[in-house]
Parts: sequence; structure tokens; C-alpha cells
Amino acid sequence: MLIVEDHRVVAEGLAALINDQSDMKVVGNVGTVGECVQAAAELNPDVVLLDFRLPDGTGPDAAAAVRSIRPAAKMIFLTREDTDAARFAAVQSGASAFLHKSRAAAEVVSAIRDVARGRMLITPRTISTLIAKRRSIEAQLDRLTPREKEVLRLMAEGHPSRAIAAEMGISYTTVRTHIRSLGSKLAVHSKLEAIVKARELGLIS
Repeated sequence: MLIVEDHRVVAEGLAALINDQSDMKVVGNVGTVGECVQAAAELNPDVVLLDFRLPDGTGPDAAAAVRSIRPAAKMIFLTREDTDAARFAAVQSGASAFLHKSRAAAEVVSAIRDVARGRMLITPRTISTLIAKRRSIEAQLDRLTPREKEVLRLMAEGHPSRAIAAEMGISYTTVRTHIRSLGSKLAVHSKLEAIVKARELGLIS
């Protein structure tokens, strides 16, 4: 088992938990995407436990780095990220499981054991739902002009219309036109709706 986690306290806690099991052993503990290739080459892990956000990239980046060296390694994401976008990225990178960090230790151990035996804990239904949502998001993004995307992002970040106009170097009237267009295309009519929609579309994190 290779752990890819940049928070040392979390990484050490996971290592202690896993090494307590008679049938598991942590062979390495790294904190960046950059360290993954060397670790995969030197340590030959069967299972990799990954955080989603790392200092120099993402869990899927780390998964790709490990797979380039060790294609058979099984991937488990253990993260605080709980968005469809994160789940979709994990699925795309070949993850066998996606667990929230709030899960009990026993559940994490059980998932590692199942994945090591070849089980896929992300169900086909979950995968098809994620793909359908992703297609819907891409279709909505395709309907927006680059200017409309920028206006939506700035609205979601809390900028009033006049500030958006100044930031983008366009007139207040043009901003209001873009907002009306966003209203008809995406049913966005308030700051709160803009925040929700911009997050859903991946325009803000």
C-alpha cells in the first residue's frame, strides 16, 4: 500500500491504522504528485490510497503517474472533496473506491481489503449517473459564450454588476444583457443561484 497524502498527521494516522492489520502493509508515504513515479517504481504498491488535492496537482494526476509505472495498481480516493466533479475525475482515473475522510477507520480498512481482492466499490449505476451529469454540464457550458461564463463566475464571486463591467472592460448595460441571457439559459436570477450554478459547472471551486 502506497499512501499519497500531503497532510503528515493524516498520512501517519492512516499508516498506523493500516500497519495494525495483519494482512496489510504500508510500503511508502508520499505527499506530492512528483514523488509518485519514483515511489511506484521503487516500492511496487498493489493498492494506492490518494487524497484528491495535492500541492502540485490532483489525486487523478497522481493516479496517472502511478499507473504509468504500475498499471495493475488499484486506486482508492480518500478525500474531503465531495463533488460530482471530483468523483467523475476519480472514475476517469480508474479508481476502485471513493471514500470521504469522515468515514470510520473500520470502513476504510474494509474498503482497502475489498479493493485489494479486486472488488470495484464504485457501482456501475454511480458511474452512469456521473457520466450523465457530466454530459449535462458540458451541454450547458457549450450554450454559454466566453463572456457569459466570465460574468457568471464574477457574479458567483460576489461582484456587483458595475464592478463586473469595470473588471471586464464592458458597459453596465452589456453586463445586464449577459445576466438576462444567463437567466434564460441556466435559470440563474440571483447571487445564490449564480454560486450554485458556477460551482456545478466548475467555474469556481
